[in-house]
Amino acid sequence: MAGIFFQKREVVVPGQLLAEGRYRPSVGTYDREGKIYSALVGLAELRGNTVKVVPLEGVYIPREGDLVIGTIQIVAGNNWKVDIGGPYQASIHANNALRRPYDDDISKYMDCGDTIVAEVSAFDRVTGPFLTMKGRGLRKLDDGMIVRVSPAKIPRIIGRRGSMINMIKDNLNLQTVVGQNGRIWVRAPDVARSRLAVEAFKMIEEQSHTSKLTDRVDAMLKEELAKLESKDEENEDNEETEKDEESEDEIE
Repeated sequence: MAGIFFQKREVVVPGQLLAEGRYRPSVGTYDREGKIYSALVGLAELRGNTVKVVPLEGVYIPREGDLVIGTIQIVAGNNWKVDIGGPYQASIHANNALRRPYDDDISKYMDCGDTIVAEVSAFDRVTGPFLTMKGRGLRKLDDGMIVRVSPAKIPRIIGRRGSMINMIKDNLNLQTVVGQNGRIWVRAPDVARSRLAVEAFKMIEEQSHTSKLTDRVDAMLKEELAKLESKDEENEDNEETEKDEESEDEIE
């Protein structure tokens, strides 16, 4: 019988039947023979005729087109196996990452432990997600650090039209890549700004349900940066005083 088989914001589990008939699957769901099932533990929602499940625990479920940050775990033949978080190990073939001709030993290009930014090109629940690095900005990530947050909070960290992440980048002079799988690559000018970036991301994660969050994060960063600048000026004054004292000692 066609219809909806859940209450608004009901907690559902993987494999639970959610809808049948004229409804369309979305985030956190999958379609099998015209029936929509939950793909994860979360809150079921209906938007128009679209069914979605918002994850409770922030488990990452891949979708085609997602930008992800992963760590290479295995090099096997012409494939790399990549950890992108969640229950699925991803795979990327050398043809989708390198220009031909390339060496048979692909570990020369990327090896275990390397961090990459890639795109989900296909996702099959039987074989797991496939990745590609053939696209603008898709590459091995050198230096920097990885900050992990709940994948469910990534839209809030990005903000409307990139407002939140751009504000953080401008304040701290960062280079960043934000993965839909809850991993954020950050390269900052110094350790202090790296720590402030982490503090900002964690603040957003904890307060994502509140309003005017962008303004509060902006105020926090400006306040902490002012403290850093004041401390830097104090250190410079101390260095100048020490130099003056050394000069006086030399004259005597």
